[in-house]
Amino acid sequence: MAGGGANATRWNPTGAAGVRIVVAGDAKTGKSSLILTAAADAFPPSVLSVLPPTRLPDDMFPDRVPVTVVDTSSSTENRGKLVEELRRADAVILTYACDRPETLDRLSTFWLPELRRIEVRVPVIVVGCMLDKRDDDYPVSLEQVMSPIMQQFREIETCIECSALKFIQVPEVFYYAQKAVLHPTAPLFDQEAQTLKPRCVRALKRIFILCDQDRDGALSDEELNDFQVKCFNAPLQPAEIVGVKKVVQEKLAEGVSERGLTLTGFLFLHALFIEKGRLETTWTVLRKFGYNNEIRLSDDRLPPPIKKHPDQSVELTNEAVDFLRTIFFTYDIDGDGSLRAPEVEDLFSTAPENPWNEAPYRDAGEKNALGGLTIDGFLSKWALMALLDPIRCVEYLIYIGYAGDASTAIRVTRRRRLDRKKQHSDRNVYQCFVFGPKEAGKSALLNSFIGRPFPGEYVPTTNDNNYAAHIVDQPGGIRKTLVLREIPEDGVHNLLSSKDALAACDVAVFVHDSTRESSWKRATELLLDVASHGEATGYEVPCLIVAAKDDLESFVTEIQNSTRVSQDLGIEAPIPISTKLGDLSNIFLRIVNAAEHPHLSIPETEAGKSRKHYHRLISRSLMFVSVGAAVAVVGLAAYRVYAARRNSSS
Repeated sequence: MAGGGANATRWNPTGAAGVRIVVAGDAKTGKSSLILTAAADAFPPSVLSVLPPTRLPDDMFPDRVPVTVVDTSSSTENRGKLVEELRRADAVILTYACDRPETLDRLSTFWLPELRRIEVRVPVIVVGCMLDKRDDDYPVSLEQVMSPIMQQFREIETCIECSALKFIQVPEVFYYAQKAVLHPTAPLFDQEAQTLKPRCVRALKRIFILCDQDRDGALSDEELNDFQVKCFNAPLQPAEIVGVKKVVQEKLAEGVSERGLTLTGFLFLHALFIEKGRLETTWTVLRKFGYNNEIRLSDDRLPPPIKKHPDQSVELTNEAVDFLRTIFFTYDIDGDGSLRAPEVEDLFSTAPENPWNEAPYRDAGEKNALGGLTIDGFLSKWALMALLDPIRCVEYLIYIGYAGDASTAIRVTRRRRLDRKKQHSDRNVYQCFVFGPKEAGKSALLNSFIGRPFPGEYVPTTNDNNYAAHIVDQPGGIRKTLVLREIPEDGVHNLLSSKDALAACDVAVFVHDSTRESSWKRATELLLDVASHGEATGYEVPCLIVAAKDDLESFVTEIQNSTRVSQDLGIEAPIPISTKLGDLSNIFLRIVNAAEHPHLSIPETEAGKSRKHYHRLISRSLMFVSVGAAVAVVGLAAYRVYAARRNSSS
């Protein structure tokens, strides 16, 4: 494998403006002299206190990426300007004077902590200036001095000493700074453990699999050569291929098999390049396959931001769902019809991380009795990702092997407002907001939907990231994905503070504890709040009332009160359920049916009725005025005809 020579593909992560390097440090530590010497290739006889931004010659660097160096002042009055420049930097050079130890101490007591405080997260190059002034009687080992500081501040990429006056290692200072931006060590390699970082390993594994055309677990000589041409625009000679494999095999026997270079050997080679300081080799490979400095796919490999109305949602296409079905059974190694935790981890081993290890996806899908993710649970989690974060969903589809055009994996649905007008929705994924007071049974409803066990004691939901997604079977073999989102009681006010709060909601369910009148009253208040918000914003949603804990004795007037309220609002009577006994009255199918017919089950408040009545009166008045005007026009025309006839007869 070549190391990114003259013909290697170049990549500029900072765009057309190039690399921006900011030089900071205590006063009189040689900042300005260092910059001018690098720019003019000679030590300046005099310098300004603070230089204007200086462009270094492109031919100073092998990458030929433009480099602009920004000088700064450490004075108190220029503090704001310094912070502004540091926050715009791609890399920071911190200077100290080799003949003034106190300026070196200031790096760890002020400058490096300050960079962290103002959240400057870029590579740092520590530079000792004025090396020519150091007393030869007191030699100092740079490694010995800097090792403790580098252990404490991992953002330090390189340490170097120089002399602008003697022109010692001046170009190298800016070469290392530019290299730290274009080929940073931190994302790739753990210096302390001396190993590739997990995200780097995952990216290289994906690249290896993409290049292993025959899927035999090794790169043959031909595949290795194709990889070399793709990444470095130059083929490997047969002797070079033999040499590469020999280097690997001598250090790591399992790195080469009879079929070629194994994944273990491929990873070993990259670790070797990095250890020898040839980070540009690994970065060239990563960037050729679309990775950015965070070792994620760059934006140009993903669909552009999705333009949609608030009441539109995003779903996976049939093509993407078919791909996911294939992937599921590919990784179901033991053939038990489910993915165990290790199989899921293996599936995502070519992605930066497993996205389902975090909320809201972690517990959102159906699992079997042994904790394995079922095919319906698997597809439902992907549907949830597409609904909540479609671009990230596509990103992870690509990581696990989706080879089609990224734009073919998702589609934007029709507006919910239009669905109501047409009195039908053909979405494949519906989102239901579950409202209700504390201890009403909201979480139990979500748990029962995906087969989570009934909890022994009440555990309050403290955030709005509790989701449950599952597939609902309908008559005729039609299957829809339903996403339930629990809205904690104390989160309703915050939710409804947004005009578009209900735009993404297909159905709202209001759960109350049928044994407690106070629970019913609070659920009714929430229902009226949501209905009023929908009427005011134009995002009306179908609503269902759920009377939970039906296995217990209800409060005395529960049926009478709930029937009256549902009739007044013009919606279905409360649906009794018992999650404890598993008696759910087909609630999930009824939710899907309400979503499919979004013009029904929409509550109408008194304010809404008054508003409609007012609009009808206005419409009638306008109609009356229009009719009256038309009659007047017709009458005037008739009079003119009559007058004309009378004049002609006379």
